[in-house]
Amino acid sequence: MITNSVLEQLHKSLKGEVLFDDLHKTLYATDASVYRKIPLAVAFPKDENDIKALIDFANKNNITLIPRTAGTSLAGQCVGDGIVVDVSKHFTNILEFDEQHKTITLQPGIVRDSLNVFLKPFGLFFGPNTSTSNRCMIGGMVGNNSSGSTSIRYGVTRDKVLKIDAILSDGSTATFEEISSDEFIEKSKEKTLEGAIYKSIYTELTSESTQVEIKHEFPKETIHRRCTGYAIDEFLKSDLFGGSEPTINVAKLLTGSEGTLAFSTAITLQLDDIPPKESIMVCSHFKSINESLKATLIAMNHTLYNCELMDKTILDCTKNNRELAKNRFFLQGDPEAVLMLEVSANTLAEAEVLADKLIADLEKNNFGYHHPKVYGNDISKVHYLRKAGLGALGNMVGDMKAVACIEDTAVALEDLPNYIEEFTKIMAKYQQNAVYYAHAGAGELHLRPILNLKKSEDVVLFRKITTETAQLVKKYQGSFSGEHGDGIVRAEFIPMMIGENNYQLLRRIKNAFDPNNIFNKGKITDAFPMDKSLRYEIDRDEPQIDTIQDFSDSEGIIKLAEKCNGSGDCRKPVEAGGTMCPSYRATKNEKETTRARANTLREVLTNNSAANKFDSKKLKEVLDLCLSCKACASECPSNVDIATMKAEFLYQYQETNGYSFRSKLFANNAKLNKLGSITPTLANLVLNTTLAKSAMGVSTKRSVPKLAKQTLKKWYKKKAFGKTEIKQSQKSVYLFNDEFTNFYDVEIGKDAVFLLEKLGYKVNIINHEESARSYISKGFLKEAKIVCDKNIAIFKDKISDKTPLVGIEPSAILTFRDEYIRLADDKTSAEKIAQHTFTFEEFLAKEIENGNVDKTLFTSEKKTLKIHGHCHQKALSSTNASFQILNLPENYTVTILNTGCCGMAGSFGYEKEHYKVSMQVGEDTLFPKVRNCSSDTEIAAAGTSCRHQIYDGTKRLAKHPITLLKEALI
Repeated sequence: MITNSVLEQLHKSLKGEVLFDDLHKTLYATDASVYRKIPLAVAFPKDENDIKALIDFANKNNITLIPRTAGTSLAGQCVGDGIVVDVSKHFTNILEFDEQHKTITLQPGIVRDSLNVFLKPFGLFFGPNTSTSNRCMIGGMVGNNSSGSTSIRYGVTRDKVLKIDAILSDGSTATFEEISSDEFIEKSKEKTLEGAIYKSIYTELTSESTQVEIKHEFPKETIHRRCTGYAIDEFLKSDLFGGSEPTINVAKLLTGSEGTLAFSTAITLQLDDIPPKESIMVCSHFKSINESLKATLIAMNHTLYNCELMDKTILDCTKNNRELAKNRFFLQGDPEAVLMLEVSANTLAEAEVLADKLIADLEKNNFGYHHPKVYGNDISKVHYLRKAGLGALGNMVGDMKAVACIEDTAVALEDLPNYIEEFTKIMAKYQQNAVYYAHAGAGELHLRPILNLKKSEDVVLFRKITTETAQLVKKYQGSFSGEHGDGIVRAEFIPMMIGENNYQLLRRIKNAFDPNNIFNKGKITDAFPMDKSLRYEIDRDEPQIDTIQDFSDSEGIIKLAEKCNGSGDCRKPVEAGGTMCPSYRATKNEKETTRARANTLREVLTNNSAANKFDSKKLKEVLDLCLSCKACASECPSNVDIATMKAEFLYQYQETNGYSFRSKLFANNAKLNKLGSITPTLANLVLNTTLAKSAMGVSTKRSVPKLAKQTLKKWYKKKAFGKTEIKQSQKSVYLFNDEFTNFYDVEIGKDAVFLLEKLGYKVNIINHEESARSYISKGFLKEAKIVCDKNIAIFKDKISDKTPLVGIEPSAILTFRDEYIRLADDKTSAEKIAQHTFTFEEFLAKEIENGNVDKTLFTSEKKTLKIHGHCHQKALSSTNASFQILNLPENYTVTILNTGCCGMAGSFGYEKEHYKVSMQVGEDTLFPKVRNCSSDTEIAAAGTSCRHQIYDGTKRLAKHPITLLKEALI
């Protein structure tokens, strides 16, 4: 029994950390698979000495170490009951780069796409390209022998691994690289663990009968994607073991070993030249899966850089995702399958020839009904659509999910159509409509049955379908694990796939490397059962959670949390673009990811025995640094909207534990500002004192926004037309006077009225409630609901396509399209209003498209503008509208900055305990890009919080697009 005091001593002995609190054990109990195992602890080693200490601890205490990088494994490689060793935080350095020989040595925690960002200026890149490439790490790719969409041209990870520096199970170090056969024999004589490993390999594989057994039972050599078991078949290429090659490299064995043999600390990779610069993607549409696979045989006769497949199920999953729907532009009709066939050349003309020959060949053989060609940046949009397929599968509402168990089968390309035909019959027998997608050109499709693993009968099916598929793969001498590894889900089928004799050989190889079984126990050899330790308890009555918000679109808040399948999109780094997840980017802590928050919500709401299931310190901690930026609502392929769930949590938790003084102040900001606006000068003076900030829990490094001398509401009432009725013949809008514009940004409100009037619109501001944004963000949902229902009642008979509701502050106006739908009693009216509610930019952009805006009203002077988008604007609307309206002046040069979240997030950045993280979020992307702008470049930012954060972080004044456009009037 290892006690917490023993783990505390281990923690103190490391430069890094060992955490064993319930929260971290919960976070690391799952990966992207269907499995859940509570670990003993989670370690974050800082250097090799820390890893050696962990190895020593594991040996002395008879426990296992589970290596982990991004935790995106689909087969359960990263879960176990020992110590999870997360190297993603500290082992992130490039150690050596040799441009001349096109090699690089790096630590295992470097993100694949980040590596290629570094390599791009040198005209080089690392070829293997997984669907998780913007967050998966090289260590994980080596562990799984990852392949991805580019393998038909650039091979798999094993092809690129030149050398691995590793720590062995006795704490000694070893370097595995290409050596001569003579060197191999000499090493086998050394009286070290490394020598014993070489001796074991030599002794086992010199037997001719063993060589024959391997050749007979292992997957066909023509199948490049082979991850089943250990890659001992690779050694048969050596002249030591019946082959012709004079060298041998044990690093090839470690690649694909899932961290079960040694602990890799440095990896040397062979790099490739960047592909030709001109590409065309032919997106061929098919009426059946079988037709698309037969077409693949034709397509692969051409020089392709990608040959990927998406089926109808995947495509349908992308319809209702805000971000993914934008990438469906190439689709015509309702295809059962689409092949993404990419050709590349040095010139576009050459690429056109290749694409046309490909299309002609397909049409000649009567394959496909539509063959659109996609160019330039649109190609990456199609790639992203396929890459997001995995996460999008998690968007299925309810408990039926596309389950990863047989998704990694690879067969010889010529066997693929027949294999899939037989596979489909198996699925039909079980009344399954499986999902088909991924790497058709490599003979591998990611096939997934749709199962409910909360029900025992489907768990039985889980095993039956996996077993029968394994038998079918064996019939075609394929690989049951093509690129995702064996993990837990496929490891127990290895004896069937490679024969019992070969399996016993693997066990002996494992024992030579790791006699005490301290490295990732239960994977590859002596496997955990594939139908145990599942993420959900079987046949358990799910708790009924009463919520003030309506979560019926996900069948309840628990099922919304369960949409997270662990794919880890929320771990993508800054250079990957987007916004999600800003607090993870600032801290690099798994605890701050969308995945961590969703998993903790699921775990707590399912298992908490308290009367109020939201009453959990663990939940409070994991949600503390959530900025409610809403990025997860759009960038997460499964639309796991943590911001909405956080608001519900705060309400429920505070109902039991009380509302803090500071939360009451921020939540009732509009009411307090109404009082402050009576004597705004005095209020501003008092609120900006150190004493007042300290009393409010606001960082003394912040300046509190100043109340305007006159509210927009008062200013508007003084205008003569303010009380006139709207004429039916006149273009008119209702301008939503949000609480931020009304009290702080009055000049922007005036600019909005002036600009709309100048463009010919009748502007109407009526008496309405605040937006409730502050109430929502602080979890005051009862108060928010009252405001919401009042506003719905006020606007329901006024807002239409003829008289839309237009807002200035994105976070305020977009509540009508988001939270109001969940809060309103009159949901029908709420949804109707939402259809005709727009940000100012959206409304004007729409009017421009309809030809209703006179461009001659604007200056012809030159000006450079850079746009920073508000997070809610990006998640629920689009910054493209800002781009469109700011291009009205013909000589304005406008650019949308890829700036992520600003870090202020309403009150978050003002709170003293959040100030540091807030500023780090800004420093990650926004501040450097603003500082790099020349002094004569104008910064556009629609969000009031964004403008304050830009000033605090850079001392640059940003302007609302409304003001910039109003200033451009002539």
